Amino acid sequence: MSSSALRPRRYDLIVFDWDGTLFDSTALIVRAIQAACRDLDAPVPSDEAAAHVIGLGLQDALQRAVPDLPIDLYPELGRRYRQHYFASHDQVTLFAGVPELLAGLRERNHWLAVATGKSRHGLDEALRISALGGLFDATRTADETRSKPHPQMLQELMREFGVDPERTLMIGDTTHDLQLAANAGTDAVAVAYGAHPPEQLGDLRPLTIAHSVRELHDWLASHG
Repeated sequence: MSSSALRPRRYDLIVFDWDGTLFDSTALIVRAIQAACRDLDAPVPSDEAAAHVIGLGLQDALQRAVPDLPIDLYPELGRRYRQHYFASHDQVTLFAGVPELLAGLRERNHWLAVATGKSRHGLDEALRISALGGLFDATRTADETRSKPHPQMLQELMREFGVDPERTLMIGDTTHDLQLAANAGTDAVAVAYGAHPPEQLGDLRPLTIAHSVRELHDWLASHG
């Protein structure tokens, strides 16, 4: 059988967000942002406000979550955030069903990638903890390219594999992920078990909104 016959029906490249999509880290990120703010006696964002910035690069996320902080304090806020996050990140796990989902996509001969607002160090550590590194063909982080929703992450990944936008699918839990896909001209699927509520995700018209990893698995089996 030729390699082209083994390609999937609809998408050659499937790109996942990390936090809140594959990795159950939304609550940890929210707590780390809030703790960093308390360290600096800065206004502490609500759970909803802190969750809304997940998916952005750290600098963009902190400036949106704590917009009234003096500009020269953001580097220290970022340092405190990383300190709080990495103190507990080894307690965070993948969502149930994620390893099986990814293994099934590999068996169907999709290319798999990650596009995340994490730093390279942060993603590498998460891949180490989850033991998923060998399942991904490529990854992009916010400190080595443009932060979401700028399309550069997806554009670079598509160029790397020679895949057109219509053969690329972006999967994420935030409006930043869906807007990234729209800006890059690709299809998108949303998951509703992460940082942003379904009504916000629906406004950006993803192909579907999966409410569990099982739903995502079933949709990709039928439509991916």
